[in-house]
Amino acid sequence: MSSCLFCKIAAGDIPSGKVYEDDDVYAFRDIHPKAPTHVLVIPKTHIATLSEANDAALLGTLMERVRFIADQVLELADGYRVVINVREGGGQEVFHLHVHILGGKKLPF
Repeated sequence: MSSCLFCKIAAGDIPSGKVYEDDDVYAFRDIHPKAPTHVLVIPKTHIATLSEANDAALLGTLMERVRFIADQVLELADGYRVVINVREGGGQEVFHLHVHILGGKKLPF
């Protein structure tokens, strides 16, 4: 989707703090971090929100990459939180499915 901020980031049209990239996903540092480590992982395929996702294989790949990035790339051995905000009422601000990885400190509930 040409007007989507995250599609533009994944395409390299907008600079980002890239953490990881492969054929299916792109991961980058959040510009307004809520924890010492705050990375967003997005599918390269545009899906506006989790409630519109209907590709189980893509969702499985996305979550496997989240685990890989958190454990192997970011080395968050002490633990991390994974968050997906869904639609406006759930706190979603950019309408391209994305997973937040938060870590680097003990996180409050």
